[in-house]
Amino acid sequence: MTLSQEQLRQFQDEGWLFLPETFSPEEVAVLREESDAIYREQRPEVWREKSGAPRTAFAAHLYNEAFRLLGAHPRMIKPIEQIFGEKLYMHQYKINAKAAFTGEVWQWHQDYGTWLRDDGMPEPRAMNIAVFLDEVMPVNGPLMLIPRSQNQGNLDASHDTSTTSYPLWTINEEVVTKLVQEGGIVAPTGKAGGLLMFHGNLVHGSAPNITPYPRRIVYLTLNAVSNHIRKPTRPEWIAHTDFTPIEPVADDALLRYARSRQHKAAAE
Repeated sequence: MTLSQEQLRQFQDEGWLFLPETFSPEEVAVLREESDAIYREQRPEVWREKSGAPRTAFAAHLYNEAFRLLGAHPRMIKPIEQIFGEKLYMHQYKINAKAAFTGEVWQWHQDYGTWLRDDGMPEPRAMNIAVFLDEVMPVNGPLMLIPRSQNQGNLDASHDTSTTSYPLWTINEEVVTKLVQEGGIVAPTGKAGGLLMFHGNLVHGSAPNITPYPRRIVYLTLNAVSNHIRKPTRPEWIAHTDFTPIEPVADDALLRYARSRQHKAAAE
């Protein structure tokens, strides 16, 4: 899969691009099932809300075959190689949940601010990819983006370690207000299987989910190999130091895995 000139233009101008229903219901179903199993595990990679509900599961591609295949899927790898013009490695991989009724806020922030301060990433040449595992609606805590805010570079931020269970380098309200006045806010929504890509300097966040509709999103950070991190301070399962270039799997690899799971279940 490659991006059209119009899609490339939108990404360069707006800092984000949404590709609806990139993955099939069958592919999404196996990822959703296996994410449920991961969230039930008690392991350091699985972080929880203060309520006990799952918030994020890091590095699933290292201990789950379906998520390994997703992390090397050509529908994600090829477009980002097209943009960066070089091979990629996995800087970070997480499955974020926003539980029904109790899913907490993600404060306004830029991801590159964290990658720079905590990991020593030289430049914002890493791409965020979000794959919807549930339908993302206007009401269940969709990701909110401030278009064109990536053009502001790396903004000043404060390290918030108390608002939620996940520490973030957050942007203050005055700066966010100014950015919104200039660029507005968009909240891409769509069915499960949709793919959202956005620039590492794009300011984004999400509101709490107080609806009965949970939503899970897989976030991958694909970094240009030449831009590998220099001064990691976080655990390996949060900021990876294996800079081996990703070799894409076959386009039907995830589908074949899903069907093999179905056949195995039917035989048992």
